[in-house]
Amino acid sequence: MTAQIIDGKAIAAKLRVKVAGAVDTLKRDHDLTPGLAVVLVGDDPASQIYVRNKGVQTKEAGMNSYEFVMPSTTSEEELLTKVRALNDDPDVHGILVQFPVPNQISQQKVINTIDPEKDVDGLHPLNAGRLTSGLEGTVPCTPFGCVMLAKQFGGDLNGKNAVIVGRSNLVGKPIAQLLLNENCTVTIAHSRTRDLPSVCRNADILVAAVGRAQMVKGDWVKEGAVVIDVGMNRIPAPERGEGKTRLVGDVDFEAVLQQASAITPVPGGVGPMTIACLLRNTVIAACRQSGIDCPAH
Repeated sequence: MTAQIIDGKAIAAKLRVKVAGAVDTLKRDHDLTPGLAVVLVGDDPASQIYVRNKGVQTKEAGMNSYEFVMPSTTSEEELLTKVRALNDDPDVHGILVQFPVPNQISQQKVINTIDPEKDVDGLHPLNAGRLTSGLEGTVPCTPFGCVMLAKQFGGDLNGKNAVIVGRSNLVGKPIAQLLLNENCTVTIAHSRTRDLPSVCRNADILVAAVGRAQMVKGDWVKEGAVVIDVGMNRIPAPERGEGKTRLVGDVDFEAVLQQASAITPVPGGVGPMTIACLLRNTVIAACRQSGIDCPAH
C-alpha cells in the first residue's frame, strides 16, 4: 500500500473561495466587510512569513487586513493595551496575536485579554469551554482544519478509533473534542504514555501533534489508517548545502507512506488549512457581532 498524499493546498483553496463568496454576500447585502487584525511581537523570520501570508490571503478573500508589528522589547502591558484597543475597534472582527511571544509576556494573559467574540484562534477559556460543552463558539483553526481533512479522507468517522499524540490546548485537546463530536472513540497520547507505538497502532485516524521531528515511525501505524501530521520541525539538511535545513513533520513520512491510506505532507498539508480556517472564523465572528446569519457555515 502507498498512501494518498492529502493536498492541503488544494482543499484550503476551495475553502478560501467559499469564504470569499461569503464576504461578497456580506458586502452586498449588509454593507459589512470583515476585518482581521494580526499582531506580531518581535522579528522571528518564520513568524514574519506566516503573518505576511495571512495578510495576503485575508485581502484576497475581500476582507480588511490590519497588521501590527511591535518590537521584541515590547512589555506585557504594552501588548495588552494594543489588544484592548483592538477589542474596542468596531472595524476589527477578529484578533490574532502571533505566538510565541517574547519571554517577558505571558501568552495566557494575552489569550485571556482578547474579547472572546473576536478570538478567531479559539483559544480563550470561554471558547474552549464552549467547545467542551458542545455549545456554539469559535473553534481553533488548526484542529478544525485537521478534522475537515480526516472527514474528507477517512469517510464516515462514526465509531472509528482516533489517537492524538499531543495534549496541548492549541491542538491536541480541541482535536480530541472535535473527533468526539464526530462519534470517534478518542485516545489522547503523550510523552508519559506507556507503549506509545502500540497505542498508535490502534488508530484508524492518527493525529501527530507533539512537536518532535519524525517521531511517529512506519511500524507505529495501522495499515490503512488516515494520518494527519500537524508537526512543523526544522532539521539539518546537509544535502542542500552547509548550514541548510528542511521542514519535516512529527511523522516519518516516507515510512508511513507505505502503511497509511492517506497522509498529510509537511509542508503543504495542515498548514494551508490553518489559514483558510482562520479566514472562515473571521467571517463567522463578523456575522455574530453584527447579528447576521453567516453564509460561511
